[in-house]
Parts: sequence; C-alpha cells; structure tokens
Amino acid sequence: MTSPLLQRPGAVAAEPPDADIAAHYGEPAQEQRALDLAAAWVDRSDRGVVRVSGPDRLGWLHSLTSQYLEGLAPGSATEALLMDTNGHVQHHLSLVEDGEAVWAHVEPGGASELARYLESMRFLLRVEVADLTAERAVLTVAGPDREAALSAVSDDLTGVPVRRTDDEIDLFLPADALVRVADRLTDAGVRPAGLWAYEARRIAAHRPRLGLDTDHRAIPHEMGWIGPAVHLEKGCYPGQETVARVHNLGRPPRRLVLLHLDGTVERLPARGAAVELAGRQVGFVGSSARHHELGPIALGLVKRTIPIDADLLADGIAAAQEVIVSPDTGANVQIDLRRRPR
Repeated sequence: MTSPLLQRPGAVAAEPPDADIAAHYGEPAQEQRALDLAAAWVDRSDRGVVRVSGPDRLGWLHSLTSQYLEGLAPGSATEALLMDTNGHVQHHLSLVEDGEAVWAHVEPGGASELARYLESMRFLLRVEVADLTAERAVLTVAGPDREAALSAVSDDLTGVPVRRTDDEIDLFLPADALVRVADRLTDAGVRPAGLWAYEARRIAAHRPRLGLDTDHRAIPHEMGWIGPAVHLEKGCYPGQETVARVHNLGRPPRRLVLLHLDGTVERLPARGAAVELAGRQVGFVGSSARHHELGPIALGLVKRTIPIDADLLADGIAAAQEVIVSPDTGANVQIDLRRRPR
C-alpha cells in the first residue's frame, strides 16, 4: 500500500522494492546531515510486520532462528535470520520483545511468506503468528538527538512497540497514526528524511540488506551477520551446520565489501551489475547511494580470493574496496595437511 506520507510537499517516490515510500523530500543531502548531526524521521512503512505471541514464543523462535532468543528480556532488540537447511538466508528479522509478544519487521513483501512458514512450524506449541503489515507502519527515528525527538510524541506511543538499537529507533505505529506522528515530529523540528538518506547511512555503516545485497546462495559469514544476527553459542536450528562448518573449518566463498566509486561518473551502478577485475567478473553490486561526505558508495559481494587492495570495476565504474568481511573470516582452525610416508 502506498504510504500517505508520499503526499507531503517535495516527496519523490523511491524505486522498487521501496516504491511505496519516499526517496527524498526535496533536499536529500540536508536530510542525510540531519540523520548524522541531529535527528530525522524516516518513513519505512513498506516494511512487513509480523507479531508472534503466546507463552512459548521465545523458546520456539530460539529453535528456528540463528539468534539466542530464549529468555529475551522485555524491551530487548536484536536481529535474527531464518535459513534453509543449507544455510542460505531466507529472512532477516529486525525484532523486539515487548513482554507480551515478539515484533519483527522484514523486507517489503516478505511478511506473508514469513508468517506462512512460521505457521507451518507451530505444531502443538502455544504461539500465535499474525501478519500485521496492513495494520502497522514502521517509522524510524535516527540521529544523535533521537531520544529527545521522541519526547514530542510520547503521548502517541502508549502501547506502541518500540525497537531501540545503538543508532536508531523503530516505532511499530498503528497505520492510522503514521501521518499524525510524522507531522508532530516535524512540527517539533525533527526533519523528514527519505530512503536515499537512510540507505546512504546504512551502506556507509556496512549493513547489508536481504534481497538487495544478497542472492539466493548468500550465507551469514559472507554478509557480516555473524554476531549481529547469528549467535554462535546456541543449540540446533536450520542452517546451523553450515554456520558451524564455515566458522570452524573454512572460509566462505565470498565476502561483502564497501565500494568507493569514481565520483566523476554521474550514474550509480545498477543493482546486480557485475563487479570485475582485469576483465573477469568476480562478484556483483548490491545497494548504492550518494553519501554527503563519502561520495558515491555501494556494497558488493565478491570472491573471497580477490586481493583486498585490488582496484575493481562496478558496472564499468572504477571502484576501490574497503574490507567489511575479512578474507580470513571463519578461519578458526588451522588444518595441517601432511602426506603419508610412503
């Protein structure tokens, strides 16, 4: 459903998969600065929202996902992955436990599939799964002054699940409260910021996005999700065998990099375009943006064996690498292969 905030003056729609929300509100560079220096709100109401309630919810989700969720305290926010048995990432959940339920937001269009999968895994456990995408809208407040910004709308947040991380706050608002809360924040001096500003900040922070920076073969070690979304000291879950094997015995075949792009080129690389070294494809481009300080940047997924100082071409644009995932990630065991004496 198209966000009503796209009716704000200056709003320009983003590109798929985010075409239902604003790319910017007329001043993308200033919107980025507000996120870095003060506070801004970002409409992310195209995100899917799933709620899991019931007394068995935490133990159940603990057994299905990559994250340690058993005993999660109310107010705690984290990330989790759902993987297939081969360790390929199917869903990336940004979640919070509010004391009565776990709330998660996922990529646009992903909530119905996630809810169907969770329903299929309920068995006799006391859990209830609800796709609330049509009823809830995610509004993110970010920047160093974000907590002070929320004081302007504190009376609108009664009963609203709030997810706090190190650098932003996600509000799971009732859909009919989205415009009111955004307007009240704006009236209090909190600047609207579109997805261009948010994505530039995300890319610069080395945070990949499922479906934009991944493909169907992506595994957690490649994407830098070990730690933020994968707990290495928990019991069995789908995909754990792959996680454990790569962590203990070997290196993943690919690694995520930040690409610093040639600023003299007017265009950004297309998502999915080839990353090349010496005329040979060695990976692909994911998200890209124009950062107000770093210039044009992108995330790329490249072969692990590519030298970390190699200059690359991203969709024909010269690009220098910044290491996100080390080529040695997962190399926790030294294997000394020796020939048998003849």
